[in-house]
Amino acid sequence: MDLKTKARLISLGSIELPEVFRPSGPVSTAGPGAGEKNVFFRSGGRRVRLSVVEGSPLKLAELEEGEGGEVAIFENGVEVARGVLEKPLLHCPRQAYITVSERCIYDCKFCAVPKLSGGVKSKEKVERMVAEAWDTGELEAISLTSGVERSPEEEVARVADIVRALRRFDVPIGVSVTPAKRSSEILKAAGADEIKYNVECLDSELFGRVCPGVPLEKIKMALSDAVDKFGENRVFSNVIVGLGESDRALREGIEELAEMGVLPIIRAVYPHPLRRGEIEMIRPSPERLIDLARHLRKVLDEHGLRGDLAETGCYRCTGCDLIPHRDL
Repeated sequence: MDLKTKARLISLGSIELPEVFRPSGPVSTAGPGAGEKNVFFRSGGRRVRLSVVEGSPLKLAELEEGEGGEVAIFENGVEVARGVLEKPLLHCPRQAYITVSERCIYDCKFCAVPKLSGGVKSKEKVERMVAEAWDTGELEAISLTSGVERSPEEEVARVADIVRALRRFDVPIGVSVTPAKRSSEILKAAGADEIKYNVECLDSELFGRVCPGVPLEKIKMALSDAVDKFGENRVFSNVIVGLGESDRALREGIEELAEMGVLPIIRAVYPHPLRRGEIEMIRPSPERLIDLARHLRKVLDEHGLRGDLAETGCYRCTGCDLIPHRDL
């Protein structure tokens, strides 16, 4: 799977599976794709995550002559990639990627979490989940993400308490939450190694419609403070592509984040069935994804930032995005 092929697979975003390959575990509860089943495919040192959708133009097939469980992905009857399926540990391979609060008071129009109104995991439940992952011998990192059940301040306190409890596991811990007053200081003191505050939409003209009630400038201020507390190459932010934003706004926003010492994550929008029709959501083309990823790589290089130093989260997993210094 070369760069162009991975970009093509991300752009399409879904795959149809034969019954024998269909995942039987719990569905994802994280972010815009919450409530969906997915698979991880690895080939040529690259990994891609695809949602399982009937009628997808991509089809998975087992290779009769393949060794070690090798499979192939076909598009319109033509083989486009050959590799293996990876079993997620918790949400993604080799990480315990756990959503603490599966609900949110904010109503970002691309995200299914506010519509699903899931549960809130206790500290004890998260500890049990991580302990089970640890016992497999495969756990390399812990990544905690969370919606906002009642307030960002309460959520930060909840997640910080969980981080303190998880420090007994000898792996790095990353956290993705909505920032609150002193949140970076609190989470760093609790033992978090990396932090992610998501700006989501970098087009200021669209932001108010996409994330109503979310204070964009406060998120940017929190990111700047996070770099002071956690250091460069330890602070991340999702940037969604496909909401009708301009490439100019994306490029300028990527440069602004990198100047702070933040590593942006260029994330293709996922038009969740629960959100279709609320705003424009169009999966970016492979060409656009590669162009933006190359721009991101160039900007990171100019600011001395490295995507391959990430210890947790999306930059470590690489399944949903084209990651600088890993994929290109």
